[in-house]
Formats: sequence, C-alpha cells, structure tokens
Amino acid sequence: MSLNLEEKKAVVAEVTGRLANAQSIVLAEYRGMEVSDMTVLRAKARAAGVYFRVLKNTLVRRAVVDTPFAPLADKMVGPLVYGISDDPVAAAKVIHEFSKANDRLVIKGGAMANFVMTPKDVASLATMPSREELIAKLMGTMQAPVAKFVQTLNEVPAKFARGLAAVRDQKQATV
Repeated sequence: MSLNLEEKKAVVAEVTGRLANAQSIVLAEYRGMEVSDMTVLRAKARAAGVYFRVLKNTLVRRAVVDTPFAPLADKMVGPLVYGISDDPVAAAKVIHEFSKANDRLVIKGGAMANFVMTPKDVASLATMPSREELIAKLMGTMQAPVAKFVQTLNEVPAKFARGLAAVRDQKQATV
C-alpha cells in the first residue's frame, strides 16, 4: 500500500526522532518469514525496548541524513526490517538471537555512531555482555582488593585469639 506525502513525512519524522537518542541500528532481511515469526520477533524487540519496524528504505535514507548513521544508507537495499535501540547492544542481541533460530532472518549489517558494522560485527556486539553485566564485573574487580585487605586485617586478631586459646589449653593440660 502506497503512502501519501504527509504519511511519508510522518514516518521520516518518527524515524528521525528515534535516531536522535539511538545508540545502534541493525538491519535484517526478512524475505520469506512467516507472519507468526515476525510477530514473535516484534514482541521480543518491544520487551527489550527496541524500536522494530519494516520501513521503506528510501524513507529511512532520508531520516539518517545528517546523523551519525548516514554511512549506513549504502546497505539499505531489499526488504529490510530495522531495529533501532537506545541501548547499544539490545537491538543486535534481539535480532541475532532470533536469527539463530530462524534462518529466514538474515542480518545485513548495522551501525553505531559513525561506525558501520558488518553482520559479523553485529554478531560480536550481540554476544557482548550488557552494560549492567559489565558494571557488575567492574565493581567486583574493584571490590576484590579491598575485600582481601579487610580479610587480612581480620585474620590478625583471629590468629592472636587462636594462639591465646592454644596456650590456655596447653597450660590447662599441664596442670
């Protein structure tokens, strides 16, 4: 179904608005996918906070002009679905996980600010830990030396107390 000029302007404005805060875009070809599979994928994307739509490539090309995602315009060919996310990893994770189970969804590429990604780059990004996981690992690494120091400090009085108890036991045994 063809869109009139006002509807096209609205779509371009909507995508431009999404791109203003976006950290990443992932493109995937959906040729031959069943509607039920696409519905499941949309639900997963919505749950992950990913803007996920099938859009006309010409309208998206207009939307990415003057954005950090402009170099991606060359890859916008064929029937594509677009995953746009504020979280740099979310769109790649959702689409990559789904494409592993459904071979009809083929990742064509993606982009982060001023960096165009190949399908292999998107897969690498998808397998990367989330921001929260990375922060948790960093905090664990930063906390380890402090915890070990506290454990060592605590060991000195404990060792002293065990030594006194051994001396007491020894004296009681000799009496």
